[in-house]
Amino acid sequence: MNIIETDNKYVAHSYGRYPVCITSGKGSVLYGDDGKEYIDFGTGIAVNTLGVSDDVWQQAVIEQIGKIQHTSNLYYTEPCAKLAEMLCERTGMKKVFFSNSGAEANECAIKAARRYAFLKYGDGHSTIITLENSFHGRTITTLSATGQEHYHHEFTPFTEGFVYAKPNDMDDVKRLAAENKCVAVMIEVIQGEGGVCPLDRDFVKDLRKFTEENDLLLIVDEVQTGNGRTGQLYAYMNYGIMPDIVSTAKGLAGGLPLGATMLGEKVQDVYTPGTHGSTFGGNPVCCAAALSVLERIDDKLLAGVREKSEYIFDELNGAKGVESVSGAGFMIGVKCEKPASEIVNKCMERGLLVLTAKDRVRLLPALNIDFDLLKKGVEILKEAIAE
Repeated sequence: MNIIETDNKYVAHSYGRYPVCITSGKGSVLYGDDGKEYIDFGTGIAVNTLGVSDDVWQQAVIEQIGKIQHTSNLYYTEPCAKLAEMLCERTGMKKVFFSNSGAEANECAIKAARRYAFLKYGDGHSTIITLENSFHGRTITTLSATGQEHYHHEFTPFTEGFVYAKPNDMDDVKRLAAENKCVAVMIEVIQGEGGVCPLDRDFVKDLRKFTEENDLLLIVDEVQTGNGRTGQLYAYMNYGIMPDIVSTAKGLAGGLPLGATMLGEKVQDVYTPGTHGSTFGGNPVCCAAALSVLERIDDKLLAGVREKSEYIFDELNGAKGVESVSGAGFMIGVKCEKPASEIVNKCMERGLLVLTAKDRVRLLPALNIDFDLLKKGVEILKEAIAE
C-alpha cells in the first residue's frame, strides 16, 4: 500500500484529506511524494509561522533535544521560564500556563474565569458569554463554548454555562449579562473558522468597557489570530484594548504542539498547586522552538506582514470572480462567485495550497514568505478564481 492507502486503512476518518502526501519542504515551498512542488498559503492551518524547516528554528529544537526533551512540571526548565517571561513582557500579561493545543489553552481560560468568580462570589457565578459564529475548539467544553449550532449535536450532554450573543451587538451582550450570572465574555476578534470575520472596532472597545464596569473578565481567543498572524503580535492589539485572559497556540512554536494561556492582573494568581495541570505543558523542546519564533516576530517582520497583506487585498479586491475580501495581515478570507472547495482544487492542480473557512477561501501564508513567491501564488489564485 502507498501512504494514502495505509492512512485510509489505519487512521480514524476524522479528516477530509486532500489527495496529496507532503514529504518535505523549505520555507514556503512544499513537495509531494510525487515530486510536485507547491507554494504554501496554508502553513499547516497557521502553524508553520516562519515556514518549513527554518534553519534557526531547527537549530533551537536540535540543541534542546540534545540537552533534555522532557522533565514534567515537577521541575523547572530554562526554556519554559524564558518563554513565559517573553510573553508577559511583550503583552503586559502577568502569568502564563502552558499546555499543548488551542483547545487546551481555551479550557484553561474557561477554568481560570470560573475559579476567579468562585473565589470572589462563591458558587453559582459560572456563565460565559461567547459569540454566535465563534469557534473555540473540539473538546466537549470548548465545543460548548463554540457559538455554532451545528457543532452541538451527537456528543451530548455538553458542558453547561455558555450563552451566545450576536456579533457586534452590545445590546445582546447586555441582555445576556442581565439574564445570567456571568463571569466572562470570550471572543475571537477575527472569527477564523467562522469565515474570517473581523469584529467591529467600536464593538470590541465598548465590550471591554462594559466588562470592566461590570467585573466581567474579557477572554480573547488568539489561537489562530496570534503570534504575528494579523500584523500585530496579537490581534487584540489592533483594537487598542487589554484583555484579562489571552489564549493562543497554533503558530506559537512554529510547528510543534504548544498552547499558552496568558493571565492578566485580575487572574494572575487564580491557579494554585493542584488546581490545574498538563503533563506535556511547557515542554522544553516546544518552548525552545517558541522562543526561536517569538524573538523573531519583531517590528520589521510585522511591518512586512502588513505591507504584503495590503498587496493581497489590493490584488483581490475587485478581481474577476471575487465578491469580497476580509481579515487582517496574513489571515485573509476570500468570498468567490464559485464554491470555495472548487477554488481550492484548482489552486492545488496549479501548485498552490490554500484553505477554506465556511464559504470562503482562506489564506494563511508564512509571516516571512518571499514577496516574489507571494506574488506568484496570488496570480495562481486569481487565475483559479477567474476561470
